[in-house]
Amino acid sequence: MTKQTGTTDEMLTAEVVIAGGGPVGLMLASELGLAGVGVVVLEHADRRPTDARAWGLHARTAETLDRRGLLVPLLHPKAPWPKMPFAGMWPLLQLDRIDADHPYLLNVPQTRVEEVLEARARELGVVIAYQHEVVGVRQEADAVTVQVATPDGMRLVRGAYLVGCDGGRSTVRKATGISFEGTDATVGGMLCDCVLPSMGQERRGITRTEVGTVNINPRPNGVVRIVTTEFGRPHPDRDAPVTFDEFRGAVRRILGRDLDIVDPTLMTRFGDATRLASRYRDGRVFLAGDAAHVHFPYGGLGLNLGLQDAANLGWKLAGALRGWAPGELLDTYGTERRPAAEAVLDYSRTQLALLDPHRNVTALRSLFGKLLEFPDVNRYLAELASGASARYDFGDEDAHPLTGSFARNVAVKTSDGGTSLVSLLHSGAGVLLDFTAGVAEVASPWSERVRVVRADCDDAPAAGLLVRPDGYVAWAGSAAPADPRGLQQALARWFGAA
Repeated sequence: MTKQTGTTDEMLTAEVVIAGGGPVGLMLASELGLAGVGVVVLEHADRRPTDARAWGLHARTAETLDRRGLLVPLLHPKAPWPKMPFAGMWPLLQLDRIDADHPYLLNVPQTRVEEVLEARARELGVVIAYQHEVVGVRQEADAVTVQVATPDGMRLVRGAYLVGCDGGRSTVRKATGISFEGTDATVGGMLCDCVLPSMGQERRGITRTEVGTVNINPRPNGVVRIVTTEFGRPHPDRDAPVTFDEFRGAVRRILGRDLDIVDPTLMTRFGDATRLASRYRDGRVFLAGDAAHVHFPYGGLGLNLGLQDAANLGWKLAGALRGWAPGELLDTYGTERRPAAEAVLDYSRTQLALLDPHRNVTALRSLFGKLLEFPDVNRYLAELASGASARYDFGDEDAHPLTGSFARNVAVKTSDGGTSLVSLLHSGAGVLLDFTAGVAEVASPWSERVRVVRADCDDAPAAGLLVRPDGYVAWAGSAAPADPRGLQQALARWFGAA
């Protein structure tokens, strides 16, 4: 495989082929492009969608995007929300109390996220092919060949690796025989973006009745999003278009009255099918985003989970392609991200269970609402929802407490002037910050993969920090000078042999 993406005898070639040009596929493409990897993205639609199915980026995702210089384009005065609901209950989760660089929900539509990510991917030389639908996959010892349907007929696309970011009904997942284990839908939900003239008199957020829930949320652009959920009434045809009368009927059944809905635009249906891929890798094929996990779409959890998948996988694939990745590095993608998905699926199930209209659940909600008043409980759930509590278990019981956690931003002073950890991670390489550990020279053999920085810091979290490209701490030193053996082991584990 060559770095450059191109055509040879009607075959499109790239180092990595990504099936699916949604936010997860575009995020992964950007990560790979930043590392100089040749990427082609195959998207079956003819363009990016103009309607946003998901809204909101949680704290950990905002931190991740910040470490690539992609957060600022998403910010606007009304974007940060310091609170968010848990299962539609009060009090709200206090996001501004969590331990994060960006302790809020970033209220932006998925469409804007995709716009920013596509611009970055194209800037980095990524080829994005619309109206290219993956219909077949053939895996070989050293490559993957993908059969693609295009407006001009069938075409073959070949890459060293293939990543399925092609949604819950992933063709890539099915072609590789990876099972998608879980449960079928038990509820029927519908969504409508519209104008609601009576918004000033309506209750914002979730109204729960004996039938289900109606969630009314005005957006910063003036559009009101109304979401209905009816329990014990799953959709017989998940793909059937939603009619205006059907949606109004659901509102009427739940609320016992009509809403004065005007100018509906996006209308779609969904359920609570909850499934998780049995594995995230099959040889040279990987899964990310909804192709690997689906659940009840409440609170934008799926969007954020998928973007974190991409951030975890991108630098590891780049390392494998450049020849420095240790043999087991690609396998850590699944061992790190699958447990993260399990936690999100359980969190999603918990919220849906607390929305159930059964009277026993009503009693449970009353008790749970009182528990939310306790600051420690509120913060615990806020950290779960925002991803701020997420960390990876590297299996080293003797490691520094920061190992496996997400590195908070710190301002540092170097010989070249002032900077920050966030800025140092913009390039997509690993970073070793040597505050007082005296280990900078230890990492010099890895200098092409890890940026070594001797720095002063007024509030240094440790004597030294080795931070992976995705922002997680691979090693921390508590003493000065630090024992170099632990750092050498971490460098070899995550960045290959010297």
